[in-house]
Amino acid sequence: MAIFSSSMAAMLILGLLTANLDPTVAQIGVCYGMLGNNLPNAREVINLYKSNNIKRMRLYDPNQQALQALRGSNIEVILGVPNDQLQNLANPSKAQSWVRSNVVAYWPSVRFRYIAVGNEVPPSSSLARFVLPALVNVFNAVRSAGLESQIKVSIAIDMTLIGVSYPPSAGAFRGDVRSYLDPIIGHLAWARTPLLANIYTYFSYSGNPRDISLPYALFTSPSPIVWDQGRGYQNLFDAMLDSLYSALEKVGQGGLEVVVSESGWPSAGGFGTSVDNAATYLSNLIKHVQKGTPKRLGKAIETYLFALFDENQKSGPELERHFGLFLPNKQPKYQLRFGGGRHWDTASKEYNATFPLKYDM
Repeated sequence: MAIFSSSMAAMLILGLLTANLDPTVAQIGVCYGMLGNNLPNAREVINLYKSNNIKRMRLYDPNQQALQALRGSNIEVILGVPNDQLQNLANPSKAQSWVRSNVVAYWPSVRFRYIAVGNEVPPSSSLARFVLPALVNVFNAVRSAGLESQIKVSIAIDMTLIGVSYPPSAGAFRGDVRSYLDPIIGHLAWARTPLLANIYTYFSYSGNPRDISLPYALFTSPSPIVWDQGRGYQNLFDAMLDSLYSALEKVGQGGLEVVVSESGWPSAGGFGTSVDNAATYLSNLIKHVQKGTPKRLGKAIETYLFALFDENQKSGPELERHFGLFLPNKQPKYQLRFGGGRHWDTASKEYNATFPLKYDM
């Protein structure tokens, strides 16, 4: 009897230790942007992640203070290659140097999970031609360091590359981006590396409120709004992500995984922005990504919330400066709980209205 009890106890402890490795449990990360003149220092930021049980971070450039503060923190990191470095890293020797200085020098005390080579590079821009060579060169540099199984090298796209998004099963990339995107996706599939995608229901809703209801964008619709091949879509996030999966299938890469590398809702500065709406979206997103999409039910979605702070030096419309989960003084804007997908739903409104609608990005 004692042997049985000891075995059971050992199995229980093993289960607890391996819980975070379960692919059906989504760990929520938070994007750490630094475009503000009133933000706390990097060590304070790492302590903020720890105290809120945030176990993953997206870092947009190899900021040395942040990397030093991350040492020994056990926080997993997406490390960004800034767009203005893409041309430089299209040179193989410079890519090797970049990886040595910013990755190998910190590994393994900093737990790099992905390297994002560029962020939302427009296929029509002058930088687009450097994305694939930079991606391949950084991948080769990581492989040369013997880290290709631990650190995956990818790119981050936005949803403007999708030309058809409704219904989700018809999802397809724009014809004019295929020559840019297909070789990149082919490389990622060969390297068994997820594609990173920034997905914002806010911009789809605010750009087309006639056809997209607020409940559909905020995960608060009580029933499916869109039916597609027997799948019911109760929220826009799932429909957008499944349209991307469909687009990948149409280019022969349906097995490619997708990591949602940004998603959020601004609390002020534009149509449909409010603290209530942002709190509703974020809390529901944290809960929802554990479940997967109708196309990939039960497969948790690795997701990074944008962003840690309101950043008062971000360019663009006013709403760009109001995506933070925290104020610059580290006080939370919303009551969110990150660990294991648990959350406090702080929405102060119930949205019950539904509308038969369609959306097209």
